[in-house]
Amino acid sequence: MNKFLKGAAILLGTAAAAEAGGTAYFYRRTMKRYNAKVERTMKMSGVDWEQYLPLMHQRRKWMMEQPHEDVWIQSRDGLKLHATYFKGEEGNRAVICFHGYTSRGLDDYGSLSWYYLKHGFRMLLLDERAHGDSEGTYIGFGTKDRYDGLDWTRWMIDKIGEDAQILLHGNSMGGATVCMMSGLQLPEQVKGIVSDCAFTSAKEVFTHVLHSMYHLPAFPMIQIADKLNRKNAGYGLDDCNAAREVQKSKVPFLFIHGEKDIFVPCWMCEEIYQNCASPKTKLIVKDAGHGESYFKDATAYEQALDSFIGGIMK
Repeated sequence: MNKFLKGAAILLGTAAAAEAGGTAYFYRRTMKRYNAKVERTMKMSGVDWEQYLPLMHQRRKWMMEQPHEDVWIQSRDGLKLHATYFKGEEGNRAVICFHGYTSRGLDDYGSLSWYYLKHGFRMLLLDERAHGDSEGTYIGFGTKDRYDGLDWTRWMIDKIGEDAQILLHGNSMGGATVCMMSGLQLPEQVKGIVSDCAFTSAKEVFTHVLHSMYHLPAFPMIQIADKLNRKNAGYGLDDCNAAREVQKSKVPFLFIHGEKDIFVPCWMCEEIYQNCASPKTKLIVKDAGHGESYFKDATAYEQALDSFIGGIMK
């Protein structure tokens, strides 16, 4: 009996060590900026991005030829945050753009800049904390970034003046960020929010990825990662949930999602949409994967923006 108990203890200890090691590996790869790789994210999206590269390069080249400058603010917890500001026609309409996980503002909005700048918008392309040229070790997944976004919004109002008309546009993690921002007291100058392929919370998207892509159980990895992140980054993985925050929203929403998104499943968009308390509209793009909606059907995407913006801005 003693041998049996000893053997069982060894097996349990080995299993616990393996679980702890797996969680630590998952946590480092996911939550810390230098281990979270854009190549891995693009692969996990399941989209063949090669087919869109000629258009992306053409649009990016045009964007960088437009007048722009680097701008900086300090976050509430002392991080130096970076954005790229395009003055456009210097009118009172502006869009603040929030990028996806492991990306940066200039990379995610190189193509959409064609739409916004040609429609007379100023553009502010953020590098969210722990991305691009912004400081930070731990990725915010919207929970921290929503406050940074609020501070950037005030920066834009100071730049334009009190008559500013501001649109918030986010994709993927950026989409979750703008949804989470809607639960805050936003300045009256924020007229609308565009959320493209947003997830509900870091906890729910990690659970989905573990199940669907790694074929692993979420328990207890997510629970351990949650405690680690609360200690290291100052927030839990479900402390802020986009579907809960939009219940407090007073700003009109346009929700966009790819029908065949395997990274952030379309049901997350549906859940956020159903919970949204403010005026809302939705575009589900047929056959589009994660972050692919604009490239899969630019006409439908731009028409949705035209209709939405026409209803909220003068």
